[in-house]
Amino acid sequence: METSRSPRRIGVLAFDGVMLLDLSGPAEVFVAANRQVPGAYEISVLTVGGGAFETSVGARMEAVAVAGSGTFDTVVVVGSTRPALRFVTPELVAATRELAGRSRRMAAICTGAFVLAEAGLLDGRAATTHWKYTRDLAARYPGVSVRHDAIYVRDDRTYSSGGASAGIDLALALVEEDHGIEVAQAVARDLLVYLQRGGGQSQFSSSASAKVVESHVVRRVTDHVRAEPQVPHSVRSMAAFAHVSERQLTRLFRDELGTTPASYVADLRFGIACDWLRAGSSVAAAAAAAGFSSGEMMRRVFLTRLGRSPRAFRDEARRDAGSFTSGDANRGKPVAPGAGARTAAG
Repeated sequence: METSRSPRRIGVLAFDGVMLLDLSGPAEVFVAANRQVPGAYEISVLTVGGGAFETSVGARMEAVAVAGSGTFDTVVVVGSTRPALRFVTPELVAATRELAGRSRRMAAICTGAFVLAEAGLLDGRAATTHWKYTRDLAARYPGVSVRHDAIYVRDDRTYSSGGASAGIDLALALVEEDHGIEVAQAVARDLLVYLQRGGGQSQFSSSASAKVVESHVVRRVTDHVRAEPQVPHSVRSMAAFAHVSERQLTRLFRDELGTTPASYVADLRFGIACDWLRAGSSVAAAAAAAGFSSGEMMRRVFLTRLGRSPRAFRDEARRDAGSFTSGDANRGKPVAPGAGARTAAG
């Protein structure tokens, strides 16, 4: 087993009201990395003044004061469920600036991006945060090029992630950057998490974001179709399943979803196929999972909707996801320094 020559010091900057998973998720990734590479990381939980702080679940934890805590390889600034105006204090921002001066890289989990932005560390750079707060981040900090649905973003020495679980993806990417893909994969297996969510992948799943309605009839049909997309659903079969006429089912779909039953099925299948292709599946596997009768039928749909083949779509998704290391095309995409400034100006 490989042993690290000297541990990389990881500082996790916390405060009262911090979201516990924002802190514990990435921290556990680094702890698990130590099981693969003994001595790889040394983790310190920090607060502005040290001592006890309270997490989002009410649990209290002890932390080291930022002052005198030494230098760090990486500082991770975590987020909160509280509004940014309440937790982004001048003291926290000053501590973040101080830590940035004695660390190699700075990372933000979820709304921790507001702390980095307020400290000026994201000026002229690309960044992301939880999708609920990206518009607010962009409005407050116009010098930041906000990626509205990326899972995580790297721009030079700054890193940011979406919601709490995306912090685990970001931490895995940092481990991969430090110790290689095999170690990162071993950590992911150890924690039973999905390694291959690339930074450029959307925070949303197109199939999961399909409209859901309250109507008993329409909801029953849509749940049935989503549960078994491989079944050859027709308007007649769906109407029979719901015990209504085809005309009534069509009217209900138009009234509540603004589409027809057939179009709903087509859109859902297309979304599922896109999800599978983004995850790197073969065209045949994606077609089968989405319920297309053949790969050729799916190819025709993609050409009609997107003007490109499923294979081209998958390859483009892989390129967009980029790579922290040359050996894995599904990892987060590094952004050139200053790209945020150019994007904001353009």
